[in-house]
Amino acid sequence: MNRAQSSVVWRLLDLLGAHRAWLWSGAALAVSATLSGIALMAVSGWFITAMALAGASAMAINYFTPAAVIRGLAIVRSGARYGDRLITHEATLRALASLRAWLFRRLIPLAPARLAMWRTGELMARLRADVDALEHFYLTVLVPSVVAAAAMIVVSSVMAVTLPTALPVLVAVAALAGLILPLWAKRAAADDATAAVVSSSRLRGLMLDLLRGYGELLAYGAAAGQVERIRQLDGRLAVHRRNVERIQALGSAFSGMLAQIAVILVVAIGLAAVRAGALSSPLLTMLVLLSIALFETLATLPEALANWHATQASAARVFQLADSEPTVSEPAARAAVASMPDIRFEKVRMRYANETFWALDGIDLEVRAGSRVAVVGASGAGKSSLVNVLQKFYLPQSGRVFLDGRSLDQLRGDDVRRRIAVIAQQTTLFDRSLLENLLLAAPDASDAQIDRAVQVAQLEEFVAGLPQGYDTVLGDAGSAVSGGEARRIAIARALLQDAPVLVLDEPTEGLDTHTADGLYASLDEAARGRTLLLITHRLAGLARLVDEVVVMRFGRITERLPVADYLARDAVELNEPAFR
Repeated sequence: MNRAQSSVVWRLLDLLGAHRAWLWSGAALAVSATLSGIALMAVSGWFITAMALAGASAMAINYFTPAAVIRGLAIVRSGARYGDRLITHEATLRALASLRAWLFRRLIPLAPARLAMWRTGELMARLRADVDALEHFYLTVLVPSVVAAAAMIVVSSVMAVTLPTALPVLVAVAALAGLILPLWAKRAAADDATAAVVSSSRLRGLMLDLLRGYGELLAYGAAAGQVERIRQLDGRLAVHRRNVERIQALGSAFSGMLAQIAVILVVAIGLAAVRAGALSSPLLTMLVLLSIALFETLATLPEALANWHATQASAARVFQLADSEPTVSEPAARAAVASMPDIRFEKVRMRYANETFWALDGIDLEVRAGSRVAVVGASGAGKSSLVNVLQKFYLPQSGRVFLDGRSLDQLRGDDVRRRIAVIAQQTTLFDRSLLENLLLAAPDASDAQIDRAVQVAQLEEFVAGLPQGYDTVLGDAGSAVSGGEARRIAIARALLQDAPVLVLDEPTEGLDTHTADGLYASLDEAARGRTLLLITHRLAGLARLVDEVVVMRFGRITERLPVADYLARDAVELNEPAFR
């Protein structure tokens, strides 16, 4: 095992340390079940042989004690095996749950800037499939290895006492079956096991793309091509898995062959000792059965280590994601923010990736507390990027943004976003009830506050028509509601936050003119006493909601003027190309 692999193992063990009592309890029960089973087999063999010899020679034998021992071992074995299955799986589930929570906590500072670099399917594969694969580390590698080591020590000790001449042979063959053969299987399966993990992740990504974009793929006749790519990747994945399984099968076959060789050698050496009077026949039977039981425990190791590289690859992928550096750093100490902060952009330049155009190119903008400003421009002009920087989701490459006179570098993202309620272009709804979706912004909101937010967002008729009212489940990603309804739910949720700064990013997108006018009228009332920043390309209703208009083109602010002057002008060109 190289240094990188060792680091992964020790780090995994460290993360599982919180469940150390469960993990070791499960391993101890597994050892108890295995050793009691081995002892049961050995004592039973000795007892049957001794009884047969006693019957043939008409000798008296005390069968009460061995029978009691056998019954006791059977009870211990059954109880330990039950506890083994119960505790090891409980330990595994607890460990996986904590690992997934740990990974999610590590991902929170990465959102959204760093996570945007990963495909959704890849993220899901690492969050779910790769974390789930780590159960093999405990169940199929760690526990079997501990059990095999304990069995080897016990059987070797008994062999050393009863038939020392067979001990070197047993140890040598056991080393081949329990050490050399598993290491060979681990090395032989390394490439295919690792490739299977990567191919499986890519396959999930392609499947997710197919499911989410099936309508577009059908519309453009590209569905067959996507299916063919999935078929080819699935074929390669099947080849990798088949190669791993072939190595596992070879390992099992060679392990069985070595077990037979060990038994034959122990029988041969034991018979010589019996003829020499150094060993009794019942003890020889016991030693043979002990040898068989030992190799049964060793037989699981080649299969376990053949999958070890897949488990290790999954762990490395999880740690790679968890160790990603956040794009946005947070200050060590909290700084207070005024209840009604001023906002100021000072020569801000920002782009989402190197060698791409500047989404914001030298922005100077001041929004006084309590003012109402609309930011207009063609799609891609930088309006939403302005909001992303204001929320501290992305850091500018140069320039600074101030909130209440403090640079965002000095403020924690949570404190900034607590002061700013944003209705973004992309509305995210969860597969929970309408009430639960609304309460995300304010878990302690009263019924009156909820009803008020729903009224302002023009959702009263929508809620009245729902089969279970507020308890109606909205479906996966809000699939049970239309785009306009989803947008109004997002508005109601933002209003419940009751933040001093309200940012509306295309709030009327997907709404008809009548609903949009009613929404603007309600928002005009709801925004009283707040700072309002409206991102839009829709001119209707501007005069009702804002006092000033900021025009953006190609990531720059080209002018700032009163809303009346802007609407009276005939030369507004909002549909020009957004990019150079």
